[in-house]
Amino acid sequence: MSTVEPHPPTPAGQVPLVAETPVLPPAAAEVAGLTKRYGDLFAVRDLTLRVETGSVFGLIGPNGAGKSTTFSVLASLLKPTSGQARVLGMDPTTDPRGVRSRVGYMPDVLGVYDDLRVEEYLEFFASSYYLPRKSWPGLIDGLLELVDLSGKRHAMVNGLSRGMKQRLSLARALVHDPDLLILDEPASGLDPRARVELRELIGELRSMGKTIIISSHILAELEHVCTDIAILEAGQLLASGSPETIVEQLGSGRTIEVRFADGAVERFSVDTDDEQRQLLRRLVVDDARDVVEFHQVGGGLEDLFMKLTEGIVQ
Repeated sequence: MSTVEPHPPTPAGQVPLVAETPVLPPAAAEVAGLTKRYGDLFAVRDLTLRVETGSVFGLIGPNGAGKSTTFSVLASLLKPTSGQARVLGMDPTTDPRGVRSRVGYMPDVLGVYDDLRVEEYLEFFASSYYLPRKSWPGLIDGLLELVDLSGKRHAMVNGLSRGMKQRLSLARALVHDPDLLILDEPASGLDPRARVELRELIGELRSMGKTIIISSHILAELEHVCTDIAILEAGQLLASGSPETIVEQLGSGRTIEVRFADGAVERFSVDTDDEQRQLLRRLVVDDARDVVEFHQVGGGLEDLFMKLTEGIVQ
């Protein structure tokens, strides 16, 4: 007969040590096995994602990849065919009011009313969220300052440029101070300067404690602003994680172009950041060569996306 040794007694005055199971913080949003189909057409197929609180999560892929469909489900505007979604602990299918009270959604369509002034437009949505009227002036002042539209308070919406309309639409999504922002193609149609300003604004919103989910088909737009990304194609998830982790784990490879003081230009292939550092050290320290320029040619998310989606049929 086997015997079980008793635990040694705990000394008086001490609390017995108990192994603690780490508890993950609640996700800002997550989907599991999410599928949306229209007849034989799958807009999204068996998608599983987790968006951590406080992150900037990028959904990237071409038009028709399933980004807007996923966003519509999270924003409680569309019911999935199968699978589950949770937003800030709530089910958008069964508790749409709860979700909408804490989520700011900026769709890919501008959704502005041309016959209103900027101030009136924001007042309309403040009223829609039942915000106290006495709070409107200060709220609108703050929002317009945040999106750099203070000088357009009394301008007609239809007189704004596309970039200004995009910023106004973002201000509208922030009216009720949501915890989660869902931004569908916010950089679409913007000029380079407006895109830079948008990236800076996203960083500022994150510093304010907002979780942000953003989509784009311009892959380079998200590479430098997101903490995590997911790559979609034809409604399916191809890869997810931090941009650096995805590039490294999938071994997309990089081409490093080096120009030397004697005018020579050479290219080298590396796969990781560590290999890139070793290459520079070898050239400068071991080989004692005078390096004038050292930079990556191509690569990044654009090249990775092309490799991942090669051969996929819509």
